Amino acid sequence: MKSLFLAWQDAGTSRAWFPIGRLDADVEHSSYHFGYTHGAERAAQETGFQPLLSFPDFNNSYESRELFPLFRNRVVGSDREDFRDYLHQLDLPDGADPITILEVSGGTRQTDNLEVFPKLERRADGTFVCRFFIHGSRHIHPIAHQRVDTLKSNEPLRVSIELNNPTSELALQLGSEDYAMLGWAPRYLVKDLLQVIIASPTQITARVVRVNPAPAPSNQRVLVELKGPLPSNYEPMSGSDFQLLR
Repeated sequence: MKSLFLAWQDAGTSRAWFPIGRLDADVEHSSYHFGYTHGAERAAQETGFQPLLSFPDFNNSYESRELFPLFRNRVVGSDREDFRDYLHQLDLPDGADPITILEVSGGTRQTDNLEVFPKLERRADGTFVCRFFIHGSRHIHPIAHQRVDTLKSNEPLRVSIELNNPTSELALQLGSEDYAMLGWAPRYLVKDLLQVIIASPTQITARVVRVNPAPAPSNQRVLVELKGPLPSNYEPMSGSDFQLLR
Protein backbone atom coordinates (compact mmCIF):
# COMPACT_ATOMS: atom_id res chain seq x y z
CA MET A 1 0.00 0.00 0.00
CA LYS A 2 1.29 3.45 -0.94
CA SER A 3 -0.19 6.75 0.18
CA LEU A 4 -0.18 9.91 -1.91
CA PHE A 5 -1.55 13.28 -0.84
CA LEU A 6 -3.36 15.69 -3.12
CA ALA A 7 -2.52 19.36 -2.55
CA TRP A 8 -4.52 22.37 -3.74
CA GLN A 9 -3.31 25.95 -4.08
CA ASP A 10 -5.55 28.93 -3.48
CA ALA A 11 -5.59 31.00 -6.67
CA GLY A 12 -6.46 34.12 -4.65
CA THR A 13 -4.19 36.51 -2.81
CA SER A 14 -3.00 34.00 -0.20
CA ARG A 15 -1.50 31.54 -2.74
CA ALA A 16 -1.52 29.08 0.17
CA TRP A 17 -1.19 25.32 -0.34
CA PHE A 18 -3.40 22.82 1.50
CA PRO A 19 -3.19 19.01 1.59
CA ILE A 20 -6.83 18.29 0.75
CA GLY A 21 -7.00 14.53 0.17
CA ARG A 22 -5.23 11.20 0.45
CA LEU A 23 -5.03 8.39 -2.08
CA ASP A 24 -4.20 4.93 -0.74
CA ALA A 25 -3.18 2.63 -3.56
CA ASP A 26 -2.52 -1.10 -3.67
CA VAL A 27 -1.44 -1.49 -7.29
CA GLU A 28 -0.81 -5.24 -7.05
CA HIS A 29 -4.37 -5.92 -5.90
CA SER A 30 -6.03 -3.14 -7.93
CA SER A 31 -7.44 -1.39 -4.89
CA TYR A 32 -7.69 2.41 -4.62
CA HIS A 33 -9.20 4.58 -1.92
CA PHE A 34 -9.57 8.37 -1.83
CA GLY A 35 -10.83 10.54 0.99
CA TYR A 36 -10.67 14.21 1.90
CA THR A 37 -8.46 15.29 4.78
CA HIS A 38 -8.90 17.96 7.42
CA GLY A 39 -6.73 20.15 5.17
CA ALA A 40 -9.71 20.38 2.80
CA GLU A 41 -11.89 21.45 5.69
CA ARG A 42 -9.40 24.17 6.63
CA ALA A 43 -9.09 25.28 2.98
CA ALA A 44 -12.88 25.57 2.82
CA GLN A 45 -12.98 27.69 5.97
CA GLU A 46 -10.08 29.97 5.03
CA THR A 47 -10.42 30.32 1.25
CA GLY A 48 -13.84 28.93 0.25
CA PHE A 49 -12.44 25.73 -1.30
CA GLN A 50 -15.19 23.53 -2.78
CA PRO A 51 -15.15 19.74 -3.34
CA LEU A 52 -13.62 18.62 -6.63
CA LEU A 53 -15.97 17.48 -9.39
CA SER A 54 -14.38 14.02 -9.31
CA PHE A 55 -15.04 13.71 -5.56
CA PRO A 56 -18.12 15.86 -4.87
CA ASP A 57 -18.66 15.12 -1.16
CA PHE A 58 -16.20 16.03 1.60
CA ASN A 59 -17.69 13.38 3.86
CA ASN A 60 -17.69 10.51 1.40
CA SER A 61 -15.07 7.77 1.05
CA TYR A 62 -14.33 6.72 -2.55
CA GLU A 63 -13.29 3.21 -3.61
CA SER A 64 -12.26 1.90 -7.02
CA ARG A 65 -10.65 -1.11 -8.69
CA GLU A 66 -8.89 1.27 -11.10
CA LEU A 67 -6.88 4.42 -10.51
CA PHE A 68 -9.28 7.36 -10.37
CA PRO A 69 -9.27 9.46 -13.59
CA LEU A 70 -8.21 12.61 -11.69
CA PHE A 71 -4.91 10.87 -10.93
CA ARG A 72 -4.61 8.71 -14.06
CA ASN A 73 -4.90 11.75 -16.32
CA ARG A 74 -1.83 13.26 -14.64
CA VAL A 75 0.45 10.57 -16.04
CA VAL A 76 1.70 10.42 -19.62
CA GLY A 77 0.07 7.45 -21.35
CA SER A 78 2.28 4.39 -21.87
CA ASP A 79 1.11 4.26 -25.49
CA ARG A 80 2.79 7.56 -26.35
CA GLU A 81 6.01 7.49 -28.36
CA ASP A 82 7.79 9.65 -25.81
CA PHE A 83 6.76 7.55 -22.80
CA ARG A 84 10.23 6.03 -22.29
CA ASP A 85 11.80 9.48 -22.52
CA TYR A 86 9.28 10.67 -19.95
CA LEU A 87 10.31 7.88 -17.54
CA HIS A 88 13.96 8.71 -18.19
CA GLN A 89 13.35 12.33 -17.16
CA LEU A 90 11.92 11.03 -13.88
CA ASP A 91 14.86 8.60 -13.42
CA LEU A 92 12.42 5.68 -13.41
CA PRO A 93 12.77 2.26 -15.06
CA ASP A 94 10.65 0.95 -17.89
CA GLY A 95 7.43 -0.48 -16.54
CA ALA A 96 7.05 1.97 -13.66
CA ASP A 97 3.42 2.07 -12.55
CA PRO A 98 1.35 5.29 -12.41
CA ILE A 99 1.62 5.59 -8.62
CA THR A 100 5.42 5.42 -8.76
CA ILE A 101 5.38 8.00 -11.55
CA LEU A 102 3.15 10.35 -9.56
CA GLU A 103 5.45 10.04 -6.53
CA VAL A 104 8.19 11.75 -8.53
CA SER A 105 6.40 13.85 -11.15
CA GLY A 106 3.88 15.49 -8.84
CA GLY A 107 1.23 15.19 -11.54
CA THR A 108 1.11 18.94 -12.12
CA ARG A 109 -0.90 20.30 -15.05
CA GLN A 110 -1.22 23.72 -16.64
CA THR A 111 -5.01 23.57 -16.36
CA ASP A 112 -5.42 23.41 -12.58
CA ASN A 113 -3.75 24.14 -9.24
CA LEU A 114 -3.38 20.60 -7.91
CA GLU A 115 -0.23 18.65 -7.09
CA VAL A 116 0.41 15.11 -5.88
CA PHE A 117 3.08 14.14 -3.38
CA PRO A 118 3.98 10.95 -1.50
CA LYS A 119 3.78 10.44 2.24
CA LEU A 120 7.19 10.58 3.89
CA GLU A 121 7.88 7.12 5.28
CA ARG A 122 10.29 6.07 8.01
CA ARG A 123 12.65 3.38 6.74
CA ALA A 124 13.86 0.48 8.86
CA ASP A 125 17.03 2.37 9.79
CA GLY A 126 15.05 5.42 10.97
CA THR A 127 15.81 7.57 7.94
CA PHE A 128 13.70 8.97 5.10
CA VAL A 129 14.43 9.49 1.41
CA CYS A 130 12.39 11.65 -0.95
CA ARG A 131 12.75 12.85 -4.53
CA PHE A 132 11.24 15.92 -6.14
CA PHE A 133 11.88 18.52 -8.79
CA ILE A 134 13.22 21.84 -7.55
CA HIS A 135 10.40 24.39 -7.31
CA GLY A 136 10.37 28.08 -8.19
CA SER A 137 12.95 28.10 -10.98
CA ARG A 138 11.21 31.04 -12.66
CA HIS A 139 12.05 33.19 -9.63
CA ILE A 140 15.81 32.60 -9.53
CA HIS A 141 18.52 34.92 -10.91
CA PRO A 142 19.49 34.50 -14.59
CA ILE A 143 23.03 33.60 -13.50
CA ALA A 144 21.58 30.71 -11.47
CA HIS A 145 19.85 29.44 -14.63
CA GLN A 146 23.29 29.18 -16.20
CA ARG A 147 24.51 27.25 -13.17
CA VAL A 148 21.60 24.80 -13.57
CA ASP A 149 22.89 23.93 -17.02
CA THR A 150 26.23 22.83 -15.53
CA LEU A 151 24.86 20.65 -12.72
CA LYS A 152 25.91 17.01 -12.80
CA SER A 153 24.27 13.85 -11.49
CA ASN A 154 25.24 13.12 -7.87
CA GLU A 155 26.47 16.68 -7.35
CA PRO A 156 25.84 17.63 -3.70
CA LEU A 157 23.51 20.52 -2.89
CA ARG A 158 23.18 22.84 0.08
CA VAL A 159 19.93 23.08 2.05
CA SER A 160 19.22 26.41 3.74
CA ILE A 161 16.34 27.73 5.84
CA GLU A 162 14.76 30.94 4.52
CA LEU A 163 13.00 32.89 7.25
CA ASN A 164 11.38 35.69 5.25
CA ASN A 165 10.05 34.12 2.08
CA PRO A 166 7.49 36.63 0.69
CA THR A 167 4.93 33.91 -0.02
CA SER A 168 5.28 31.29 2.71
CA GLU A 169 7.53 32.99 5.31
CA LEU A 170 9.43 29.77 6.06
CA ALA A 171 11.00 28.00 3.10
CA LEU A 172 13.88 25.69 2.27
CA GLN A 173 16.33 26.84 -0.38
CA LEU A 174 18.43 24.48 -2.46
CA GLY A 175 21.76 25.72 -3.76
CA SER A 176 24.96 24.52 -5.32
CA GLU A 177 28.20 24.06 -3.40
CA ASP A 178 29.44 27.34 -4.91
CA TYR A 179 26.41 29.15 -3.46
CA ALA A 180 24.20 29.55 -6.52
CA MET A 181 20.59 29.59 -5.27
CA LEU A 182 18.75 27.16 -7.57
CA GLY A 183 15.23 27.09 -6.14
CA TRP A 184 13.18 25.65 -3.30
CA ALA A 185 11.98 22.40 -1.82
CA PRO A 186 8.21 21.88 -2.16
CA ARG A 187 6.21 23.63 0.55
CA TYR A 188 4.56 20.42 1.65
CA LEU A 189 7.96 19.17 2.91
CA VAL A 190 9.00 22.28 4.84
CA LYS A 191 7.41 21.51 8.22
CA ASP A 192 8.79 17.97 8.38
CA LEU A 193 12.22 18.90 7.06
CA LEU A 194 12.52 21.65 9.65
CA GLN A 195 11.98 19.01 12.35
CA VAL A 196 14.80 16.94 10.83
CA ILE A 197 17.13 19.94 10.63
CA ILE A 198 16.41 20.98 14.22
CA ALA A 199 17.07 17.45 15.50
CA SER A 200 20.09 16.68 13.26
CA PRO A 201 21.28 19.92 11.62
CA THR A 202 24.32 18.38 9.93
CA GLN A 203 22.80 15.09 8.77
CA ILE A 204 20.30 16.12 6.10
CA THR A 205 21.83 15.76 2.64
CA ALA A 206 20.71 16.64 -0.88
CA ARG A 207 22.07 15.70 -4.27
CA VAL A 208 21.25 16.12 -7.92
CA VAL A 209 19.70 12.97 -9.40
CA ARG A 210 19.50 14.27 -12.96
CA VAL A 211 19.16 17.46 -14.97
CA ASN A 212 16.71 17.48 -17.88
CA PRO A 213 17.79 19.89 -20.62
CA ALA A 214 15.37 21.94 -22.65
CA PRO A 215 12.78 21.38 -24.01
CA ALA A 216 11.89 19.76 -20.66
CA PRO A 217 9.47 22.08 -18.83
CA SER A 218 11.01 24.42 -16.26
CA ASN A 219 9.27 22.63 -13.40
CA GLN A 220 10.97 19.35 -14.35
CA ARG A 221 14.53 20.52 -14.93
CA VAL A 222 16.37 19.46 -11.77
CA LEU A 223 15.43 16.24 -9.98
CA VAL A 224 16.94 16.05 -6.49
CA GLU A 225 17.09 13.50 -3.70
CA LEU A 226 16.94 14.55 -0.07
CA LYS A 227 17.53 12.23 2.86
CA GLY A 228 18.33 12.19 6.54
CA PRO A 229 17.37 10.74 9.92
CA LEU A 230 13.90 11.22 11.35
CA PRO A 231 13.68 12.06 15.07
CA SER A 232 12.79 8.89 16.96
CA ASN A 233 9.66 10.44 18.47
CA TYR A 234 8.46 12.17 15.32
CA GLU A 235 6.01 10.85 12.71
CA PRO A 236 6.08 12.87 9.47
CA MET A 237 2.88 14.13 7.89
CA SER A 238 0.83 13.21 10.92
CA GLY A 239 -0.75 16.60 11.65
CA SER A 240 -4.46 17.30 11.42
CA ASP A 241 -4.29 18.53 7.81
CA PHE A 242 -3.13 15.06 6.73
CA GLN A 243 -5.77 13.07 8.60
CA LEU A 244 -8.81 11.73 6.75
CA LEU A 245 -12.16 13.35 7.50
CA ARG A 246 -13.69 9.86 7.62
